[in-house]
Amino acid sequence: MKTLFILNDAPYGSERSYNGLRLAGTLSNAEGEEVKLFLLGDAAACAKRGQKVADGFYNIQLMLGRVVRNKAEVGACGTCMDARAIMDAELIDGSRRSTLAELTTWTQWADKVIVF
Repeated sequence: MKTLFILNDAPYGSERSYNGLRLAGTLSNAEGEEVKLFLLGDAAACAKRGQKVADGFYNIQLMLGRVVRNKAEVGACGTCMDARAIMDAELIDGSRRSTLAELTTWTQWADKVIVF
């Protein structure tokens, strides 16, 4: 099964991106599953390297890294990155600047699209 996840919310402040990454991490680790993850709007900050959180609090950067290690493609909206002054070099390894055109292609590729 081919699943596209689209995250919209900031990495912290609500648990939508957290929950989306929990599901994407589990699904991307399942046999026979292909996962792509697109970070849109405030979710573009989920891929920013160097996140520091309080002890005992979840770390979105580490969660996203787990999804990447499970061979999922991760794209961050370039327009959204620009609006938030996130440079390409600030993205975690395995994620990259992407476009709405690529999101369109990924949507056509997917059997399921899950939006958080």
